[in-house]
Amino acid sequence: MRISDFVVKDAISASLRASTKDGVIREMVDSLSQAGVFRQTSPEEIVKAVLKRELLGSTGIGRGVAIPHAKHAGVDRLVGTVAISKNGVGFDSLDGEPVHVLVMLISPNDRPGDHLRALENVSRRLRDEEFVMALRQAGSPEAIWELLLTEQ
Repeated sequence: MRISDFVVKDAISASLRASTKDGVIREMVDSLSQAGVFRQTSPEEIVKAVLKRELLGSTGIGRGVAIPHAKHAGVDRLVGTVAISKNGVGFDSLDGEPVHVLVMLISPNDRPGDHLRALENVSRRLRDEEFVMALRQAGSPEAIWELLLTEQ
């Protein structure tokens, strides 16, 4: 499974405006909502699910990367988005560093295997410093999408 298999191209953000963890999560969920992926639920319900997951432990995995995620009945397939914060956001990361690259995953409750495979793939790819730096330097959603299409 590649990141481009579940990222919604129209929801990618190359320049997040939010400066807080909650704000970034809301902004990313809103971008997915505007792309039309939450037909059966409100974006606020998805935000609550992601924030609830964050209470279990931060999804800021270190080295400027976070993978906020949740399972929710409001989606019928695994969906996600990628967002870049130029200034960085405090995310309660394991290393205490601000987060610049975020990949959000939302999956249906009844597809735990897809959710775990996607998390595994994303975390593996985001361990590649060159890939993360290329994402950070991409200046547009289109450039980010092209990187996702060419990733191995």
